[in-house]
Amino acid sequence: MQTPPPLTPSPAHSSSHLVGKTVLVTRSTGQSGQFSDRLQQEGATVIEMPALEIVPPSSWEELDRAIAHLADFDWLVLTSANSVDYFFDRLASQVQDIRALAGLKIAVVGEKTAQWLGRRGIKPDFIPPEYVADSLAIHFPEPLEGIKVLFPRVESGGRDVLVRDFTSRGAAVTEVAAYQSRCPGEIAPQALEGLQNRQVDVVTFASSKTVKHFCQMLQQVQGDNWQTCLEGVCVASIGPQTSKTCISLLGRVDAEAQEYTLEGLIQAIIQWIGHHQSVKP
Repeated sequence: MQTPPPLTPSPAHSSSHLVGKTVLVTRSTGQSGQFSDRLQQEGATVIEMPALEIVPPSSWEELDRAIAHLADFDWLVLTSANSVDYFFDRLASQVQDIRALAGLKIAVVGEKTAQWLGRRGIKPDFIPPEYVADSLAIHFPEPLEGIKVLFPRVESGGRDVLVRDFTSRGAAVTEVAAYQSRCPGEIAPQALEGLQNRQVDVVTFASSKTVKHFCQMLQQVQGDNWQTCLEGVCVASIGPQTSKTCISLLGRVDAEAQEYTLEGLIQAIIQWIGHHQSVKP
């Protein structure tokens, strides 16, 4: 099988678009590494403040039942690296390998998810042209009427647009909890210090949950005046849904990725910085 290229290709040389800028990364522990590396390659100082913890679901029962009946499904839909990892790790724990997927087509949302799947030696059968779940049903490569879809997903708090779109077009969707995402118990000390001392130039959000948890964590420490920590800080979002949450909870969004990927987010930050070259006192 053809294996996609590495998750984030490294540029041939470092650039200096973000030299002198400090960027706060809110991705979960274990998923922030390559994003942070790319920001550093652009010259940024990176502070990590995980605003998500990814853990197993409260029960494996639904996923195990689905794995035991994989032959009943036509398509497997994976929308994130987390769903890839937890599904395939659980598949392996049930003493099955990827041959259990024979006859099952796989659809993923986004090139990054496809590349993550490639690390398992599997190439997806379909990737929608836009990197959002909303476009999956619209561009699906075959009629959805009557097909059976397995959708391993976050246990709670995820968007339901994919399920609604598929079912409205006649598909039978089986949702199973594959993992949980929850708010960490405390803020990384370096991140809190950076925010309190006005050392942060940009804070990045790659999902609505990271926005919600960021606000929750900061409010617990700072109290009602927690938003003062963000005065003069660029709020950068990976896409429209995350931006809506930023506007709802933070009152604004300053930079939004045009391509809804981490690389697109970096480019949005670079563009914003280019228009706001004032140096902090």
